[in-house]
Amino acid sequence: MLKATLRSFLAHKGRLLLSALAVVLSVAFVAGSLIFSDTVTRTFDRLFASTAADVTVEPRDDLDSQVPSGAVQTLPASLAARVTQVEGVASAHADVGVQNITVVDSDNKSVGPTTGAPTIATDWYLTDRSPVKLTSGHAPRGAGQAMLDADTADKKHVDIGDTLTVMAQPGSFEVEIVGIATFTTTNPGAALVFLDPKVAATELLGSADKATSISVDAAEGVSDATLKRRVTAALGSGPYEVKTADEQAESSAESLGGFLDVIKYVMLGFAGVAVLVGVFLIVNTFSMLIAQRTRELGLLRALGADRRQVRRSVLTEAVLLGLVGSTLGLAAGIGLAAGLIKLMSTFGMNLKTTEMVVGWATPVAAYVVGVGVTFVAAYLPARRAATVSPMAALAAADIAGVGRPLKVRAVVGSVVGALGAAALVGCATSSKTASAASLLGLGVVLTLIATVIAGPLLVRPVIRVLGAAFPALFGSIGRMSQRNALRNPRRTGATAAALMVGLALVGGMSVASASMSKSFDEQIDKTLGADFVIQNANFTPFSQEVTDAVRDTDGVGLVVRQRFAPIAVRLPDGKRIETTASGYDDQVDDVARVTYAEGDSAAALADGAIGMDVDFAEDHGVRLGSVLPVEFPGDRTTSLKVGALTDQDAADGFGMQGGLFLGIKTVEKYVPDGQDSALYVNAAAGTDADQLRPRLEKTLDPYPQVQVRDQADYKKLVHDQIAVLLYLVYALLGLAIVIAVLGVVNTLALSVVERTREIGLLRAIGLARRQLRRMIRLESVVIAVFGAVLGLALGLVWGVCIQQVLALQGMKALAIPWGTIVAVVIGSAVVGVVAALLPALRASRMNVLAAIAHE
Repeated sequence: MLKATLRSFLAHKGRLLLSALAVVLSVAFVAGSLIFSDTVTRTFDRLFASTAADVTVEPRDDLDSQVPSGAVQTLPASLAARVTQVEGVASAHADVGVQNITVVDSDNKSVGPTTGAPTIATDWYLTDRSPVKLTSGHAPRGAGQAMLDADTADKKHVDIGDTLTVMAQPGSFEVEIVGIATFTTTNPGAALVFLDPKVAATELLGSADKATSISVDAAEGVSDATLKRRVTAALGSGPYEVKTADEQAESSAESLGGFLDVIKYVMLGFAGVAVLVGVFLIVNTFSMLIAQRTRELGLLRALGADRRQVRRSVLTEAVLLGLVGSTLGLAAGIGLAAGLIKLMSTFGMNLKTTEMVVGWATPVAAYVVGVGVTFVAAYLPARRAATVSPMAALAAADIAGVGRPLKVRAVVGSVVGALGAAALVGCATSSKTASAASLLGLGVVLTLIATVIAGPLLVRPVIRVLGAAFPALFGSIGRMSQRNALRNPRRTGATAAALMVGLALVGGMSVASASMSKSFDEQIDKTLGADFVIQNANFTPFSQEVTDAVRDTDGVGLVVRQRFAPIAVRLPDGKRIETTASGYDDQVDDVARVTYAEGDSAAALADGAIGMDVDFAEDHGVRLGSVLPVEFPGDRTTSLKVGALTDQDAADGFGMQGGLFLGIKTVEKYVPDGQDSALYVNAAAGTDADQLRPRLEKTLDPYPQVQVRDQADYKKLVHDQIAVLLYLVYALLGLAIVIAVLGVVNTLALSVVERTREIGLLRAIGLARRQLRRMIRLESVVIAVFGAVLGLALGLVWGVCIQQVLALQGMKALAIPWGTIVAVVIGSAVVGVVAALLPALRASRMNVLAAIAHE
C-alpha cells in the first residue's frame, strides 16, 4: 500500500501542484513573520543590553498615556552627585535626552525621519556603551555647536559646517554641525543630535539643574542587583525608579514590542486568510482526485485493501503534499523575512540579513501549519473514499457526491445559519459595546460556516439566475457552460467558497470604513466651528513660539489652545481609570459646538472643575457636582469637581476615554512643562478665511512639522487614515483571490481531465476549439461570480452589523459603497476569465480520437 501510495502521489504531482501553492503561501507568511520578529527582537535585545548603564535612575511615571503632552519628566541633576556617594558606585552621570523636538535645515526642511521614528537630542557623553562613535569633525564645545548621526546626515544631505535650527520646549536655537557620529550597532531609525553636556540641559530642558536620567556605573565586583538595592535605599521613597541594565533593556524592548506586534499580526492575518482559503482548495482537489481514481481505489479494495488502508493511503498523500508545501513555504518564508529586513532599511532601521534568526519554533510552526492544514482538509475526502464498496467502485460509481442528496447539508447549514443570524441580530440590538462585539464575532464565524456548508444548496437557484442570459448571448455554448457549473453542486460550491471568504471580508470592511468616513464627516461638520486648526503632522505637541507666531499673524482673531494631560481618576464605583484629558481655553464654544446634557463650558473649564461624557459618568456613578480625586504626572494630585456632562458622540475627537476635559489653566498648573497640541483659529472681523490661510501658512513656513487644516482637510485626513485599514483588507483580498484563482484553475483542470471523453465527443460532432475554450471560460466566470455574490451578500450583512457596533461608539452613519461592490463583481468575472485560460487552452489542444478512447 505504501508503494502504491507513493506511485499514485508521483503520478498526480501535476494535479497537486496548485494545492501545494496554497500550502506554500500559508507557511511562507507564518515562517516569514516569525523569522522577522525574532531577528528584530534579537538585534534590539543586543542593542539595548549593550548600551544600558549598570543602573539607571529615572523619574517614576505611573501614568500610561498614548497621547503625548509635550512635557518631559525630569529629576534634579544634583542627584548624580548624591548617587556617586553610594557604596559600590564607580561613577554617575546626569543624562539629558528628549524626543519632543523638531530639527530643520536652513531651507526650513525637516531633518528628522518621516517614518514615525523619533528625533532625539541628547548630551554628548561617550562611554564604552555608546551606540555611536565620532567619525569626522569634533565633539560639540559650548553653545551653538552640535553633532549629527551619519545616517541622518547622509539622507538629509547635511555636512559639517551647516546650520540647523532645533525647536525644543524652552524655545528654538541654532547650532552648527561640527561633527558626525556613526552607529556602531543597529540604527533604530531615529535621528540623533548631540549637544555639549554643559549646555544640553539649558537648551533642551530650560534649566541646567535638570536631567532626564542618571546613568550609574558599578564598581568592580559589585553586581547590578546589589547596586540597585543600595541606590534605592539611598534615594529613599522619592519619585524615582531605579532599574538594572537588564530591566532597562527589557523596558526598552517593551516599547518596541508594539511596533513589532503590528507587523507580526498583519503577516499572521495574511497567513490565516491563506490557510482558510487553502483549505477549500485542498478539499476540492482531493475530492476530485478521489472521484477520478474511483476505478483505481476499487481495484485496491478488490485486491484486499480494507477501508482503513484506503483512508490511510489518501491521508499519506496529503501528508506528503503538506511536507513538500511546508518545505517550500519555509524557504519562501526565509526569503520573505529577508525582504522585510531590506524594507526596514528604507525606514532607517538598518538590520542585517546575515544576522537573521531562524529559531527552532519557526520550522516547527511551519510544518505544523502546512502538514496539519493539508491533513485536516484531506480527511473528509479520505473518509469518503474509504466508504465506497469494491463493486460500486468497479462500476465507476461517482463518489464525489454527484447526485447524492444534500439533506444533511441543508439541516446542518440551516441550524448553524439560524444560530449565526440570531447572534448578528443580538449584535444589532445590543446596547453594550463589549457584548455587541462578542456577538458580532460569533455571528461572523457561524454565518461563514453556514454559508460554506449550505453553499451547494444555493448553486442551482443562484447560477440559474446568473447564467440565465448565457443561452441567449452564446447559444448552445452558453447553455452547456451553465449546465456544467450545475452538474456538481458540491464541487462548484467548494470552488466558489475560496473566493467567497475573501470577498465577504472585503464587503464587510468596505461598509464599515465607508460608514466610519461618513460618521466622521458628519461629526466634523457638527462639532468643528473653527476656521482653521493648527496641528503637527503627527499630532505631537509643538513649542510655545508656534502659538505666539500664530497669534501675531495679521488677520487672526480668536485662538483657542488645546493641550493633553495624562491623568488617573478615582471614580465613585471604586475604579481607577488612567486616560488622557484635554485642556481648552475658555472660548472653546466659539470654535467647537459642544452638546451638554448638564452644565456648560464655563462650568467645566472653571478652576478646579472637570467635564466628562454623560454615558461614562452614568457607568461609574458620577453626577454633576461629584468631587473626584485626580492624579497628574510627577505625583501631583488634586480633587476636581464635575462641572458639566457632555452628550457628544465618540467620533467628535474631543477627549479620550470618558471624554474628560478641563480648563487649560488647570493643565498648566499640574503639567507645567506641557505644550500645545492644537490651535483652533478664527479669522478676525473683516478678514476672510480664504485670505487668512496663506498668511498662516507663511507664518508657519519655519515650522515644517506644523500644518494648517480646515474642515475639508480634516475630512481628507480621516479618510486617509481609514484608507490604511482598507488597503490592508484589499491586500488580504488580493491574497485570497490569488489562492481562489488557483482553486478555480485546479477545479477546471481536473474537470477537463474528468470530462476528457465528453470533450472528445463534442469535438467529434463539430464543436470548434474556440467554442470549447469559450464554454470553459463561461463556466469559470459563472462560478467566480457565484462566489462573489455569496461573499458580498454575506459581507454586506457583516458590514451593517459592524456599523451597529460602531454606532455604540458614536459613529452612527451607515454608508454602503455600491461602486466598490459593482467593481468587485466585475472584477470577479475577470478573475473567472483569467483562471480559465490554461484549462481552456489545454482542453482545446486535446487529440479528438485519443479523448474519445479515454476511460
